[in-house]
Amino acid sequence: MRTIPRTVAIIGAGPAGLMAAETLAARGVAVTVHDRMASAGRKFLMAGRGGLNLTHSEPLDRFLSRYGAARNWLSPHIAALDPQALSAWAETLGQPLFTGSSGRVFPRVMKASPLLRAWLARLDAAGVRFALRSAWQGWSGDGALEFSGPDGDTIARPDATILSMGGASWSRLGSDGGWVPLLAARGVDVRPLSPSNVGVRLDWSATFSARFAGQPLKAIAISHGDRTVRGEALIAAYGLEGGAIYALSSDLRETMATGGAARITLDLKPDQSVGQLTGRIARPRGSQSLTNHLRKTAGLSPQAINLLREATGGSLPEGAGDLARLIKGVPFTLTGHEGLERAISSAGGVALESLDEHLMLKALPGVFAAGEMLDWEAPTGGYLLQACFATGAAAARGALRWMDEPSGD
Repeated sequence: MRTIPRTVAIIGAGPAGLMAAETLAARGVAVTVHDRMASAGRKFLMAGRGGLNLTHSEPLDRFLSRYGAARNWLSPHIAALDPQALSAWAETLGQPLFTGSSGRVFPRVMKASPLLRAWLARLDAAGVRFALRSAWQGWSGDGALEFSGPDGDTIARPDATILSMGGASWSRLGSDGGWVPLLAARGVDVRPLSPSNVGVRLDWSATFSARFAGQPLKAIAISHGDRTVRGEALIAAYGLEGGAIYALSSDLRETMATGGAARITLDLKPDQSVGQLTGRIARPRGSQSLTNHLRKTAGLSPQAINLLREATGGSLPEGAGDLARLIKGVPFTLTGHEGLERAISSAGGVALESLDEHLMLKALPGVFAAGEMLDWEAPTGGYLLQACFATGAAAARGALRWMDEPSGD
């Protein structure tokens, strides 16, 4: 059996790549992390602007269900670095965590930079080398990795390679999907990259858009087909965005891709029945305007009331029952969705069929892939980062296993 080789190249300095680097360095492997940007973890820092939702505290079985069709193959990798283990890891970097009322787990400082600084310091102490402004160009004719940088072109001949270059969202932060043709040319099946966790477009009136863009719709439920998601949404000038929309984005995207009319309904009061709302709205209105009456009896915000008017073309039903039914099911037909440039993450990527169980590319022995490069998607809420960390660690374990086997020679 061969000994652990001296060198591993990791291409991509996001969460998956950095976790792979830490896993390998802990086993005495000399690691070089390449990234085409000038600093590591740029998209990770962007995620921290929203508080850095690292993971989620819900039971593991329910947690895994969030990955949909990818659940079966992701499950063993996430089980090996589960939410509890990831939380414990973050705290070893001096970042105490807390669990919010929704079950989401955040650093107490509610930002990514302190964790990233501590993590990079740990990697530096472990001997991990960073080659920044080092843009991967593919392989040479004899199999060497080729890079371009400000000081010219370079090559590397590592004993194993881990690719962790992200999908194609937030391209200005480094993940532009430029790796797709490089892998496709080597026989790797790559599914088209498409926007995930992205806002949807609606044909708002100019008045509604100007007045309410940026306003939240809290504690609502949104339905599409046979799926209903509870949470929040944010009114945008172009339509709707936010957690409840993102959770449905895969289904909505697929419906639109097949040419179907993507319809959603918003339940503005999911904790009240039609009957309960009818009874409240039926109370005497007196001289109050209908807007004030709905605000007081149904607890609707100004943006929610005006959303009802958007759905009906301006006028609202007079009957209490009709108003209650509208509040419980405000219908809209989407006109599209935002593109990759505004998506939080991307769907598609390296197909499961192109990977072995250790995340090695079948067409490229000794080359592994991790993170958002792989064909999986999940809603926001801690699931995105969790899978990136977990697959980064899994790819590193796979590389160690492959390099230790006689077949790795």
